[in-house]
Amino acid sequence: MRGLSNISDPNLLIGSASSDDAAVYRINDEVALVQTLDFFTPIVDDPYLFGQIAAANSLSDVYAMGGKPITAMNIVAMPTDEVSLDVINQILKGGADKVAEANCSLAGGHTVQNPEPLYGLSVTGTVDPNNVISNAGGQAGDILLLTKPLGTGIISTAIKRGICSAELEKKASLQMASLNTPGSAIAALGLTRAGTDVTGFGLLGHLSHLCRESNVTARIDSSAVPSIDPDVIEFIKKGCVPGGSHENLRLANEFTSFSSEVAEEIHVLLADAQTSGGLLLAVKPEDLVQAKDTLLDNGAPIAQEIGVLTNAEEHAVVVA
Repeated sequence: MRGLSNISDPNLLIGSASSDDAAVYRINDEVALVQTLDFFTPIVDDPYLFGQIAAANSLSDVYAMGGKPITAMNIVAMPTDEVSLDVINQILKGGADKVAEANCSLAGGHTVQNPEPLYGLSVTGTVDPNNVISNAGGQAGDILLLTKPLGTGIISTAIKRGICSAELEKKASLQMASLNTPGSAIAALGLTRAGTDVTGFGLLGHLSHLCRESNVTARIDSSAVPSIDPDVIEFIKKGCVPGGSHENLRLANEFTSFSSEVAEEIHVLLADAQTSGGLLLAVKPEDLVQAKDTLLDNGAPIAQEIGVLTNAEEHAVVVA
């Protein structure tokens, strides 16, 4: 975006400069808009499930900012000579059902012809300007919490190669289709100082943005970072690593210090590009118990402690 024209507006609280998950624009002292969009090609064969995952991924950026989605619009690009209208309808139905689950209004959208299918949403949400979750508020001593295990990029590649079990494929797909709704609740209670969601840049990439904007270093306990299934490590050993994850790791090596005891497969897992990944939140130690009690899925805790923020050091991230 270098060199693009833009105006200076004090009501634009968060724009593109900080690599945050969404833009935040203040309407008044009580309400700000959260705006985002995202779309991608199919990562599962089931069109309905693809629609659900793509919609959950788009909605996640609003939750990651502490907001509540209020309207969504479809973004659809399809090769209608290759993909039937019935299949397209199933994709849109999956997305619509996920938007409804979020108590968000589906307001329309736009379609174009495209050589390969793409689907996602443009989402608008609302947030209290005083309770926005940005990636700039982390402080030394904060505990890092992760709400979804890693490995969806690895598993998606294993699925394409035909070596992933149907059971694990379903497990990963359901995780990707689940909403990050606890983001709104934890923001409203003021229980997090900084946060983001873990998507295409992997855990290390998104964490580095938080560390850069907060001027801190993150110390990660690799043994505490959850993966979806033990088979994920075996898939990595077999070379089931998407190109995006390889590129993430190449970039991560520039700002990450890995202990010699951390296996190479763990390096890859921490850089794995996620689809509709979990929330990564920096929480004050005194708020940790209440934060964990708020981060629930059907009543079950979902937050895993994976590390701590410290004063800024040579590397943005240190993994032991």
